[in-house]
Amino acid sequence: MDIETAFILLFVVATAVAIAARRVHLPYTVALVLAGLALGGLELFPAPQLTKNLLFSVFLPGLIFEAAFHIDFREFRDNWITILALAVPGVVASTALIAVILTPVIAALGVVPGFGWMDALVFGALISATDPVAVVGLFRNMGAPRRLTMLLDGESLLNDGTAIVFFTLSLSLLGGTSVTASQLTLQFLTIVGVGAVIGTVIGTAASLLMRQIDDPMIEITLTTIAAYGSFVTAETLHASGVIATVAAGMLCGNLGARTGMSASTRVASETFWEYVAFALNSIVFLLIGFEVQLPTLLSYWLPILVAYLVVTVGRGLVIVAGRALVGLTRERFPWRWSIVLTWGGLRGALPMVLALSLPSTFAYRELVVSMTFGVAVLSILVHGLTMSGVLKWLGIVTEPADSTAYEIRSGRVQAAAAALQELDQMSRMRLAAPETLDSLREEYRHIIESTEQELQKLAVSSKELPNRDLFRIRRHLLVAERDQVMQAFQQGTIGRKSLDRLLADIDARLLRLETGEEQASLSSESGDAARAP
Repeated sequence: MDIETAFILLFVVATAVAIAARRVHLPYTVALVLAGLALGGLELFPAPQLTKNLLFSVFLPGLIFEAAFHIDFREFRDNWITILALAVPGVVASTALIAVILTPVIAALGVVPGFGWMDALVFGALISATDPVAVVGLFRNMGAPRRLTMLLDGESLLNDGTAIVFFTLSLSLLGGTSVTASQLTLQFLTIVGVGAVIGTVIGTAASLLMRQIDDPMIEITLTTIAAYGSFVTAETLHASGVIATVAAGMLCGNLGARTGMSASTRVASETFWEYVAFALNSIVFLLIGFEVQLPTLLSYWLPILVAYLVVTVGRGLVIVAGRALVGLTRERFPWRWSIVLTWGGLRGALPMVLALSLPSTFAYRELVVSMTFGVAVLSILVHGLTMSGVLKWLGIVTEPADSTAYEIRSGRVQAAAAALQELDQMSRMRLAAPETLDSLREEYRHIIESTEQELQKLAVSSKELPNRDLFRIRRHLLVAERDQVMQAFQQGTIGRKSLDRLLADIDARLLRLETGEEQASLSSESGDAARAP
């Protein structure tokens, strides 16, 4: 089977998994890994191997740029101490803790004799990169605090680059390279600093070009060049491609999108990058499942379990230390967030690919690869499936008790209204006696009237429900406006110039609604509606 056919089949599987995951309320990425494990075990068709070249040239730049593109620079600036503390010294501390704790434990188990602290240091460096995509989407769907999502997402963007650098340095140390602590620090700062400069230059250039152009296709192409061009340029110059892409993405998403793009272009570019992230995540998480060899993992189940516990405990200690570090600043956060940040530190494709890139001369390659794959799969499945319960247990997100009741009654009104329309149609077609139809019509009108009274009581008792309802209605109406304008253009009643201006206005209003800029007006209007007699 050629690679083109394999990728088409992977997209077919990803689509089917997405539909099924939505229906059973399962995190999408967790469902993808499960599907990959099942397909890999059944060997229905060969999948492309998840290599370092494939991850670095195709997946990583797009995924990192999309995440950075949606980060608000002001929010990042307000939390930069916490994010940097977790992403740089946090990764160093996590790597060291894993090596210190894991080495004597593996030795005590006696499973693999001779496993030393330098070998554990390599494992600690590659496993320290987090990939919270499985829980960030869940955070947004459940209404978790925006700042908590920012901390988890921002940290993961930067710790990828930190982990890659320290993984490379740890391999050099293992190979016998003699360096001092100051040399290591200088090398790290050089790799990261040059990457940041490259990303800043390319991101700024792309953003300035966007200000001179008003063409969605060209501007989206510029963001694509910034995403992949910054990564490739930095890697070619032996700098951090991840950091370069983060810098380029944040600049394009803030300087470029907010000041250089029209509202319509910004909506189009955000839609494009959301699809790119969906497509890349779909393939990479399926390939994770394909890469895992369950028989091999089962043969190393004890070291994997120990490594998983050590990595989780190490993550928890780093988060606690990070919280203490920022506790005296304005960036302090609640202790309950420490548990969520610990539990949200999932491991994804990057650690697995780094493990596969270990040279064949590495004495404990099979053990490290197995532990990495095992920890990644356990974190995705265990943490991804339990995160919603953790958020509710800690009281960080709460689902209003009357939310389901409100939705049921709203659906009941819509169903009764549809029945009334059907009765009117039956009356026009003389399908039943008028007396019978009038009796049924009165019954449904009574259902609507009594249910609407119940809805009004629920709206008065809850401030959140009217806000949510008004948001949904406003968004629906804006989409209807957009469809009508497009239909008018297709029918020839308005020209291209008028179409562009009307769509720009509608998209600007839709963008303000989606980003929460109209939240105050929503709240005031819903409050007035709730108080109305």
